[in-house]
Amino acid sequence: MRALRGVSFNLFAGEVHALVGENGAGKSTFIRIVTGVETADSGTLTVGGRAVARLDPATARSLGVAAIFQHPALFPDLTVAENIALPLEGGRAFRRVDWPARRRQATAALEQIGAEIHPDREISTLSMPERQLVEIARAIGAEARILIMDEPTASLAEREVERLLDVVRRLRAGGAGIVYISHRLEEVFALADRITVLRDGESIATRPRVEMTPGELVRLMVGRELTTMYPKRPVALGGAALELRNVANSARGIQPISLTVRRGEILGMAGLVGSGRTELAETVFGLTPGDRGEIVVNGKDVTVRSPADAMRMGMAYLPEDRQQHGVVLPMSVAANTTLSSLGAVSSRGLIDRDRETQSAKAFVERLRIKTASVRAAVDSLSGGNQQKVAIARWLSIEPAVLILDEPTQGVDIGAKAEIHEIMERLAERGVAILLISSELTEVLAMADRVAVMRRGSLAGILDRADATPQAVMALAMGHAA
Repeated sequence: MRALRGVSFNLFAGEVHALVGENGAGKSTFIRIVTGVETADSGTLTVGGRAVARLDPATARSLGVAAIFQHPALFPDLTVAENIALPLEGGRAFRRVDWPARRRQATAALEQIGAEIHPDREISTLSMPERQLVEIARAIGAEARILIMDEPTASLAEREVERLLDVVRRLRAGGAGIVYISHRLEEVFALADRITVLRDGESIATRPRVEMTPGELVRLMVGRELTTMYPKRPVALGGAALELRNVANSARGIQPISLTVRRGEILGMAGLVGSGRTELAETVFGLTPGDRGEIVVNGKDVTVRSPADAMRMGMAYLPEDRQQHGVVLPMSVAANTTLSSLGAVSSRGLIDRDRETQSAKAFVERLRIKTASVRAAVDSLSGGNQQKVAIARWLSIEPAVLILDEPTQGVDIGAKAEIHEIMERLAERGVAILLISSELTEVLAMADRVAVMRRGSLAGILDRADATPQAVMALAMGHAA
């Protein structure tokens, strides 16, 4: 199977050229070829008017090519300054490290994108959005003239997104050529000079952005009309499924928080990066147990000191980073979908492969997971289908409360619509859903109510009718009572 088939693409200096397509369309392969990680079977590659016979990562960097990936490729045990310095410094074996210069370079690159991150912090201590900002600063610090940005805003909240878009515009004004890859179509239309659509490994169309409408772009990407992205339907709400009563976690910066999620309700959780949304979810699920307050599930006080406790109480948590914590990539679809419910497919301590297969096939059909086989490795699937496998893993325990942290981050427009439909069907079955998303449009469209976090505290809860972008951002930034 060919990942790319005769794709033609060009990029001008001082241009933002958007490359869009569903997961599996060939965008990742395109990036690997341009950055020298893989070699094309045929065709020509020209950089700065000169044909490049063979491109490897070192040569690509020397030609001014840099890539920012959806999942930051940083060294977790090194500092921010050390990670930013890596592509800038030579590889001489014996030399004195100029630590002040490293910190100055890192600080300048971070300031250019408005990131308030200390250069001496270790990467392992940073949140996913902070790591993404460091990745961006590293590429900018290397003064790349060809910058490939693969879902650079996937982990950023609205204010950080606007800041990044301004950085991209400044880079374009400075003469850099930028390949911008994003599933957020509003960003594509806000930034791009031209748009190229990939579908099934082929370039379908390249057009100036002013000659393209969002509806036409979606049709070119998926090969069909997509009538709705947010299928919100009215659901009769039941009693309280999850109650937090002054739950706090001083180690994670969570102040006492009280809120309720009812059966059948989708409670959206909004806030800026660092507001404490993920930290609260991890506290509720027992990954980092709180130090005060009460958690009540279906009317019963529960003690949650670990994820195993939370699962026994009927709670499930889909984490933000699906590749590190959501699925086990080398394992099969079948093994992943039953990972949280091994008791249901085991007998006397041994996994019954037939039962495992039947369970996995049921989820593949129910969630419309595109895979050659339930025995296929999860890392062979597209991002959207990996996310569906992660969701299936938790649905297998039939949770009463489902916490979804960035469930559509980095997935294509078709998969996003399907995940939203899955959420709606779960709500209609009475599952209480806590939806954490940095995409404000998604929160406002899918949520029955919106809880807004700020600096580890609950700034306020808005009913659906009152949850406007202005009202949410006012609470998130501390401008409203």
